[in-house]
This record gives sequence, structure tokens and C-alpha cells, in this order.
Amino acid sequence: MIAPSEFARRRLELMRMAGPDAALVVAAAPRRMRNADAAWPYRQDSDFHYLTGFPEPDAVLALLPGRGKGEVVLFCRERDPERERIDGARVGPEHAVARYGMDDAFPVEDIDDILPGMLEGRARLYCHFGRENEFDAQLLRWLRRLRAARGGGVVPREFVALGHLLHELRLYKSPAELALMRRAAKIAADAQRAAVQAARPGAAEYEVEAALLHAMRAHGAVPSYPPTVAGGANACVLHYTDNRARLARGDLLLIDAGAEMECYASDITRTWPVGGKFSREQRALYEVTLEAQYAAIEEVRAGCPFTAAHDAATRVIVRGLCALKLLSGGARAALKSGDHLRFFPHKTGHWIGLDVHDVGDYRVDDEPRLLEPGMVVTVEPGIYIPPDDVSVPSKWRGVGIRIEDDVAVDAHGNEVLTATLPKDVGEVEAIAAA
Repeated sequence: MIAPSEFARRRLELMRMAGPDAALVVAAAPRRMRNADAAWPYRQDSDFHYLTGFPEPDAVLALLPGRGKGEVVLFCRERDPERERIDGARVGPEHAVARYGMDDAFPVEDIDDILPGMLEGRARLYCHFGRENEFDAQLLRWLRRLRAARGGGVVPREFVALGHLLHELRLYKSPAELALMRRAAKIAADAQRAAVQAARPGAAEYEVEAALLHAMRAHGAVPSYPPTVAGGANACVLHYTDNRARLARGDLLLIDAGAEMECYASDITRTWPVGGKFSREQRALYEVTLEAQYAAIEEVRAGCPFTAAHDAATRVIVRGLCALKLLSGGARAALKSGDHLRFFPHKTGHWIGLDVHDVGDYRVDDEPRLLEPGMVVTVEPGIYIPPDDVSVPSKWRGVGIRIEDDVAVDAHGNEVLTATLPKDVGEVEAIAAA
């Protein structure tokens, strides 16, 4: 759990970065309807959560730097017994100050009368303009109201993208954030173990998915993204989510599934042999993928470029595919031609944190970013032989393999947050056969 004092430190640092003549405004995620009167499960906006920990919609945070610590103001829904009987309890402005460390809180219904005056005289306004049309329109109304005020209010001269500052802060995970990510990783790893027990020949992919989701929810987590449960050639579809097909003995089963705890995500992929034993060809490709992942993880350490992990994985995969005669010629020629991209078409990783594909620049001054302690990345090489690729012998076709872990950079190298889920061949076969 993130302590209120950490949220306060984040707000203070962001205001310091923005400067005393700025204002910063962040809106909560709106509720989104699935259909008719049925809403999707609510999930707070990641930036709003990062700064507040406040879990409700219909809220706006205003950060007003100035002398000392500046001022932090929250606008949120008032308590309403009738609505709370339908939608559940609300925090209300009265409790927002004490519970979430705000300097002041007001009913969100009064925001049009209060917030414009808070923006008056500020040189710059930091916000996420262009993300939510309704909030954009409301923001412009406040500025028009301020400009039309008696005497002509002084409106901010610049609109500045908030992500430029805020997302740089989010890139570096604190000890408390890493603790939550370890917990999310452990839940996802245990859920995948449970799911594999349902992966018997003849079972449907959705039965495996059901076991996976049950194990996550039983530990208080939710999926951090729609799971991929892909048997056989379905694993060659990178973002397969139909999860409807039946599993056959001898298939490979690729499970890509993460858990989310208190908005922090994990992201794990493993590939399992249905029936408990890899075929010769499956094992050969699996071992190349695993070697590539180990080589990539070695490059996840402070001072290494973000791209080093992908480069290392690519070298191993190209060398392995050439050795298996799936690529013609030597490894150097295959790399130069890009022929390997038809079997390894994606990058090897991404930032992870409050979002599965988390915020943060991958390049600085047009150069690959150097990794630093506190950054967390995924490492996920894969090999996919399309079922209709007649350029390779039929025994290789329709095989898809990916192995993915979450890796945190620390002062001593790295920590594999998802290490509790085995991936070496013998352990994988033993789990799948159990």
C-alpha cells in the first residue's frame, strides 16, 4: 500500500518541477458505459491515482505552487445517501482532506465557481489537454469565464503538456511501488500455475482462462489486461484474446496474463506443452527463446541502453534460427536482411508500472535511454512460425513461443519480479504434466 505521505511527496515534487507561477489540473477517469445502463468496472486514471490515491470518478485535482509547499485542492462528489444506496459509499469533501492529505476540498458541483479564480494570474497551466473531450471543454469554459470577469482576469499564457513532467516522475518506482509490483507478480505467477492445471487435452481455452481469473480474484487482484490463452497456432497471433478453441495433446499453450494490485500491474508470459512434454521441434525453439531471454535480462542493468536487451535477444534468436535451418545463410546476413522479423516481429520489452505499457520516454536527445535504478521493464522475446509459412518444413509450422518476465533495475544489477514462475524446460514440463 502506498502511504499518504508518499502521495504528498509526489505532489510536492511535481509542483517544484512546474515552478511557482504555474498551475496543474488533473481529472479523474470518467465512468464508462458498457451498454445501456451497465458500466464497465471503474478503474482510476493512472496519473490521478499516482498523485492522490483517490478512488472515485467525478473528481479534479488542482495543484497550485507558490511559497512554501503550495496548495493542493481536491474537488469531489458530496455525500449523497440516496445515490450511495445505489452506487456505494463516497468519501465526500469532508473526509478527503484528512484521509488523502489535501489542503482543501470542495464539492465538484462548485468547481465552475471556484477553480477559475485559482488559475488567475498563473503563467502556465499544466494539463492533459486532448485526452478527454468533455474535460477539455470544461477547462476552456473556465478560461473564458476568467477572461470575461470584471476587469479582465489574467489567464495562463501557456498550456503545457502535463505528461512531460509527471511521466518522468512515474518512470522511477519507489520501494513501496516495487513492493506492490512484486505482489502483483506473485499473484499472476500463482494464477498461471493454477491455470495450467486446467490445460488438459480437450479443455477449452476459456476454461484455462477461468482458472486464471479465479486465482487472481481470490487474492484481491484484477487482470491488468485481457489475458491471452492461446493453444496451438493461435499462439502465433500476438494479441490473441478469443480464448475459445479446444486444446489438443501435443499443442503448445501460450498464456500471457498479468495481475493488477492497487492499480500496479504485472505482465507474465509462459509457454506450456499440453500433455506435459515438448516435441523435439517445440523444445528446440523453446530453448532458443529461453536463451534469448536470459541474454536480454543480463542487459537490464544501470547504465545499459534500453535497446540493449532487444539487441541481445535478437542476436541469440537469429543465431538459433540459422542453426535450425529456419533462416538461410549466416546470422550476420540474416540480421542485415531483416529476414528474422517474420519469426520475431516485435520488440523485447516495455516499461511497466501503473500501466502495463507504462509511461516514460524510450529515447533522450534521440539516443536510447540509459537504464537507471527504479526503472522496471518487461523482457519478452518470442518465436512464431506462422501455420501457413510454406518456406519452412511442416513440422515447424504453427508453433508460437514467448517467455516474459518483469525486471526491475537496482543498484546491484536487476531483480526479476516474476521469478517465482519457472521457465526452464524440465520445470515447465513437470508443472504441465502434474
